[in-house]
Amino acid sequence: MSAPEKSQGAVSAREEIFGRIRSALADAPPVPDVPREYRRTSTLGPDELMDLLTDRLIDYKARVDVVPSAEVPATVAARLSAAASCVVPDGLDDAWLADLGDGVRCYRDSREAPLSVEELDAIDAVVTSSAVSVAESGTIILDGSRAQGRRAISLVPDHHVCVVPASTIVQLLPEALPRLDVTSPQTWISGPSATSDIELERVEGVHGPRVLDVVIVTDA
Repeated sequence: MSAPEKSQGAVSAREEIFGRIRSALADAPPVPDVPREYRRTSTLGPDELMDLLTDRLIDYKARVDVVPSAEVPATVAARLSAAASCVVPDGLDDAWLADLGDGVRCYRDSREAPLSVEELDAIDAVVTSSAVSVAESGTIILDGSRAQGRRAISLVPDHHVCVVPASTIVQLLPEALPRLDVTSPQTWISGPSATSDIELERVEGVHGPRVLDVVIVTDA
Protein backbone atom coordinates (compact mmCIF):
# COMPACT_ATOMS: atom_id res chain seq x y z
CA MET A 1 0.00 0.00 0.00
CA SER A 2 1.46 3.34 -0.96
CA ALA A 3 1.86 6.09 1.62
CA PRO A 4 -1.07 8.50 1.71
CA GLU A 5 -0.48 11.72 -0.17
CA LYS A 6 -0.29 14.91 1.86
CA SER A 7 -3.55 16.77 1.53
CA GLN A 8 -3.41 20.09 -0.21
CA GLY A 9 -2.65 22.91 2.23
CA ALA A 10 -1.35 20.59 4.99
CA VAL A 11 1.68 21.86 6.91
CA SER A 12 4.65 19.56 7.49
CA ALA A 13 6.24 19.21 10.92
CA ARG A 14 9.33 21.01 9.62
CA GLU A 15 7.30 23.94 8.35
CA GLU A 16 5.40 24.11 11.62
CA ILE A 17 8.59 24.16 13.70
CA PHE A 18 10.14 26.92 11.60
CA GLY A 19 6.89 28.86 11.72
CA ARG A 20 6.87 28.75 15.51
CA ILE A 21 10.52 29.90 15.61
CA ARG A 22 9.75 32.83 13.33
CA SER A 23 6.78 33.79 15.48
CA ALA A 24 8.83 33.60 18.68
CA LEU A 25 11.54 35.82 17.20
CA ALA A 26 9.24 38.32 15.53
CA ASP A 27 9.54 40.93 18.28
CA ALA A 28 13.10 40.15 19.30
CA PRO A 29 15.49 43.12 19.44
CA PRO A 30 18.21 43.32 16.74
CA VAL A 31 21.40 41.46 17.52
CA PRO A 32 24.13 43.97 18.47
CA ASP A 33 27.53 43.86 16.84
CA VAL A 34 29.98 41.76 18.84
CA PRO A 35 33.09 43.76 19.78
CA ARG A 36 36.19 42.00 18.51
CA GLU A 37 38.90 43.77 20.43
CA TYR A 38 40.96 40.70 21.28
CA ARG A 39 44.61 40.53 20.32
CA ARG A 40 45.29 39.42 16.76
CA THR A 41 49.06 39.74 16.37
CA SER A 42 52.04 38.42 18.27
CA THR A 43 54.32 40.56 20.40
CA LEU A 44 56.97 37.85 20.85
CA GLY A 45 60.07 37.01 18.86
CA PRO A 46 60.92 33.51 17.55
CA ASP A 47 62.97 32.47 20.60
CA GLU A 48 60.29 33.73 22.98
CA LEU A 49 57.62 31.80 21.07
CA MET A 50 59.64 28.57 21.35
CA ASP A 51 60.21 29.15 25.06
CA LEU A 52 56.52 29.84 25.70
CA LEU A 53 55.35 26.79 23.73
CA THR A 54 57.92 24.61 25.50
CA ASP A 55 56.79 25.87 28.90
CA ARG A 56 53.13 25.15 28.12
CA LEU A 57 53.82 21.67 26.72
CA ILE A 58 55.94 20.65 29.70
CA ASP A 59 53.20 21.90 32.00
CA TYR A 60 50.84 19.55 30.13
CA LYS A 61 53.28 16.68 30.82
CA ALA A 62 54.62 16.43 27.27
CA ARG A 63 58.33 15.81 26.68
CA VAL A 64 60.02 18.49 24.56
CA ASP A 65 63.28 18.56 22.63
CA VAL A 66 64.48 21.75 20.92
CA VAL A 67 67.02 20.85 18.24
CA PRO A 68 68.40 21.98 14.86
CA SER A 69 67.20 20.06 11.79
CA ALA A 70 70.42 18.03 11.64
CA GLU A 71 69.59 16.48 15.01
CA VAL A 72 65.98 15.53 14.25
CA PRO A 73 66.77 11.94 13.10
CA ALA A 74 68.78 11.16 16.24
CA THR A 75 66.15 12.77 18.48
CA VAL A 76 63.28 10.86 16.88
CA ALA A 77 65.26 7.63 17.18
CA ALA A 78 65.98 8.30 20.86
CA ARG A 79 62.31 8.94 21.61
CA LEU A 80 61.37 5.70 19.84
CA SER A 81 64.06 3.65 21.58
CA ALA A 82 61.46 1.65 23.53
CA ALA A 83 59.18 1.09 20.53
CA ALA A 84 59.14 -2.04 18.39
CA SER A 85 56.96 -0.48 15.72
CA CYS A 86 55.78 2.89 14.47
CA VAL A 87 53.44 4.28 11.83
CA VAL A 88 54.13 7.37 9.73
CA PRO A 89 52.10 9.28 7.12
CA ASP A 90 53.16 8.62 3.54
CA GLY A 91 54.37 12.21 3.12
CA LEU A 92 56.68 12.33 6.14
CA ASP A 93 60.29 13.36 5.51
CA ASP A 94 62.25 10.10 5.24
CA ALA A 95 65.34 11.81 6.67
CA TRP A 96 63.64 12.10 10.05
CA LEU A 97 63.60 8.29 10.27
CA ALA A 98 67.17 7.75 9.09
CA ASP A 99 68.52 6.83 12.53
CA LEU A 100 65.86 4.27 13.45
CA GLY A 101 67.46 0.94 14.22
CA ASP A 102 66.49 -2.41 12.73
CA GLY A 103 64.49 -3.11 15.88
CA VAL A 104 61.80 -0.58 14.96
CA ARG A 105 59.47 -1.73 12.20
CA CYS A 106 58.01 1.27 10.37
CA TYR A 107 54.62 1.20 8.61
CA ARG A 108 53.37 3.75 6.07
CA ASP A 109 49.76 4.93 6.12
CA SER A 110 47.82 6.89 3.51
CA ARG A 111 44.25 7.63 2.51
CA GLU A 112 44.74 5.37 -0.49
CA ALA A 113 46.13 2.50 1.61
CA PRO A 114 44.96 3.06 5.21
CA LEU A 115 45.83 0.74 8.05
CA SER A 116 42.86 -0.61 9.97
CA VAL A 117 42.08 0.44 13.53
CA GLU A 118 43.12 -3.03 14.68
CA GLU A 119 46.47 -2.69 12.91
CA LEU A 120 47.03 0.79 14.36
CA ASP A 121 46.15 -0.43 17.84
CA ALA A 122 48.94 -3.01 17.61
CA ILE A 123 51.55 -0.36 16.70
CA ASP A 124 53.56 1.26 19.50
CA ALA A 125 54.06 4.80 18.21
CA VAL A 126 53.37 7.34 15.48
CA VAL A 127 55.61 10.07 14.03
CA THR A 128 54.05 13.10 12.30
CA SER A 129 54.81 16.68 11.40
CA SER A 130 52.45 19.54 12.32
CA ALA A 131 50.73 22.48 10.62
CA VAL A 132 50.81 25.27 13.21
CA SER A 133 51.25 25.59 16.98
CA VAL A 134 49.76 28.17 19.35
CA ALA A 135 52.34 29.02 22.01
CA GLU A 136 50.01 30.78 24.42
CA SER A 137 47.75 27.75 24.83
CA GLY A 138 50.38 25.09 24.14
CA THR A 139 48.31 23.68 21.29
CA ILE A 140 49.72 21.79 18.29
CA ILE A 141 47.43 21.53 15.27
CA LEU A 142 47.55 18.82 12.61
CA ASP A 143 45.62 19.50 9.42
CA GLY A 144 45.69 16.13 7.66
CA SER A 145 48.29 17.07 5.05
CA ARG A 146 50.60 14.38 3.67
CA ALA A 147 53.26 14.91 6.36
CA GLN A 148 50.64 14.66 9.11
CA GLY A 149 48.33 11.99 7.76
CA ARG A 150 44.92 10.75 8.75
CA ARG A 151 43.52 11.66 12.16
CA ALA A 152 43.38 7.97 13.13
CA ILE A 153 47.14 7.48 13.11
CA SER A 154 47.67 10.26 15.66
CA LEU A 155 44.84 9.07 17.92
CA VAL A 156 45.12 5.27 18.13
CA PRO A 157 48.81 4.47 18.89
CA ASP A 158 49.82 5.06 22.50
CA HIS A 159 52.87 7.25 21.79
CA HIS A 160 53.03 10.29 19.48
CA VAL A 161 56.28 11.89 18.36
CA CYS A 162 55.36 15.22 16.74
CA VAL A 163 57.85 17.39 14.84
CA VAL A 164 57.14 21.13 15.09
CA PRO A 165 59.05 23.49 12.77
CA ALA A 166 59.82 26.69 14.68
CA SER A 167 58.54 28.74 11.73
CA THR A 168 55.03 27.37 12.32
CA ILE A 169 54.79 28.59 15.94
CA VAL A 170 52.54 31.60 16.56
CA GLN A 171 51.58 33.26 19.81
CA LEU A 172 47.81 33.58 19.44
CA LEU A 173 44.90 31.57 18.09
CA PRO A 174 43.78 34.37 15.68
CA GLU A 175 47.22 34.06 14.05
CA ALA A 176 46.88 30.29 13.64
CA LEU A 177 43.42 30.09 12.07
CA PRO A 178 44.27 31.82 8.76
CA ARG A 179 47.02 29.25 8.22
CA LEU A 180 44.54 26.37 8.29
CA ASP A 181 42.24 24.99 5.64
CA VAL A 182 38.89 24.89 7.42
CA THR A 183 37.68 22.10 5.11
CA SER A 184 40.46 19.71 6.16
CA PRO A 185 40.20 17.26 9.09
CA GLN A 186 42.10 18.73 12.03
CA THR A 187 43.49 17.42 15.30
CA TRP A 188 44.24 19.94 18.07
CA ILE A 189 46.68 18.62 20.67
CA SER A 190 47.40 20.22 24.06
CA GLY A 191 49.60 17.65 25.77
CA PRO A 192 48.99 13.90 26.08
CA SER A 193 45.38 12.75 26.09
CA ALA A 194 44.07 13.10 29.65
CA THR A 195 40.92 13.59 31.66
CA SER A 196 39.82 13.27 35.30
CA ASP A 197 37.58 10.64 36.78
CA ILE A 198 34.79 11.32 39.26
CA GLU A 199 37.34 11.54 42.09
CA LEU A 200 39.43 14.07 40.09
CA GLU A 201 42.20 11.55 39.55
CA ARG A 202 44.09 12.21 36.30
CA VAL A 203 43.55 9.47 33.71
CA GLU A 204 45.73 9.46 30.61
CA GLY A 205 45.23 7.89 27.20
CA VAL A 206 41.44 8.13 27.08
CA HIS A 207 41.05 9.93 23.75
CA GLY A 208 44.52 9.56 22.27
CA PRO A 209 48.19 8.82 23.08
CA ARG A 210 49.33 8.60 26.68
CA VAL A 211 52.79 9.87 25.74
CA LEU A 212 53.51 12.98 23.66
CA ASP A 213 57.03 13.83 22.53
CA VAL A 214 57.45 17.16 20.75
CA VAL A 215 60.56 17.88 18.67
CA ILE A 216 60.81 21.62 17.96
CA VAL A 217 63.12 22.27 15.00
CA THR A 218 64.86 25.59 15.48
CA ASP A 219 65.92 26.20 11.87
CA ALA A 220 62.77 25.03 10.12
